[in-house]
Amino acid sequence: MTERAGASTGTLSVQLYSVRDALAADRPGTLARLAGIGFRYVEPFALALWNTPAAERAAAARALRADLDAAGLAVSSLHGAVGAGRQTALVEECRILGADTVFVPIPFLVEGFDDKVFTSRESVAAFARRLNEAARELADSGIRLGYHNHVFEWTELPDGGLGFDVLWEHLDPLVAAENDAHWAAAAGRDPARVLAQLGERAVAVHLKNGPGAPDDPLTPRAQTPLGTGVVDVPAALSAGRHLRWHITEIDTTDGDPFDLLAANRRFLLDAGATAE
Repeated sequence: MTERAGASTGTLSVQLYSVRDALAADRPGTLARLAGIGFRYVEPFALALWNTPAAERAAAARALRADLDAAGLAVSSLHGAVGAGRQTALVEECRILGADTVFVPIPFLVEGFDDKVFTSRESVAAFARRLNEAARELADSGIRLGYHNHVFEWTELPDGGLGFDVLWEHLDPLVAAENDAHWAAAAGRDPARVLAQLGERAVAVHLKNGPGAPDDPLTPRAQTPLGTGVVDVPAALSAGRHLRWHITEIDTTDGDPFDLLAANRRFLLDAGATAE
């Protein structure tokens, strides 16, 4: 079966955004349910904004860490917020959660930036400079900063080039990539080629499937099990053999998200991913 192909060698994780409603209702129970499905690693999201007071950020991280420990779960990586000054609060957040990699998932989680970043080469370059500054500081604490794509990065800039390409041209090699395969496909890109373009800078991939429509990332159409939909998941896994983390995620589904995550987990394990 071509979908097995031993293409994946990364460790399996799950983005907690997939079960955000359940987390809001019962976080300990939700984490225990993910552990019961067989997940051992999770990727938290939205613990804080860049202007959240440091004490609140640390308290939120400690509370989550306690719930993760109770469920027997560890953190693969983190989606976090970057301020304009020193990254002391983010470093502490990562330390508490045991994360050595943090990804910026959207520009407005970086102080001074918003959804207008990908409207000119100048604004993309300025965004890259801020990420570079933060990446160098975080590296001193043993933490790697990365960026997670959606659809809008592939906007054709009025002064030339695609936003995605311009961003990675300006980013320091210290900055890692977390490629969202579904959003890349929704932008009309081949996720396997995107991973090849990023090379060793890519350390994680978000794996999900669906219609591949270029929706608003906050209100996408319902997604489907891996092995269905527009994303050639086996090809992405083959191109991402070097990746450290293979992270399954659901933005939205018409069914039970836990059932879909369980199916995605089985698919990825069959493809060669490791659970531990």
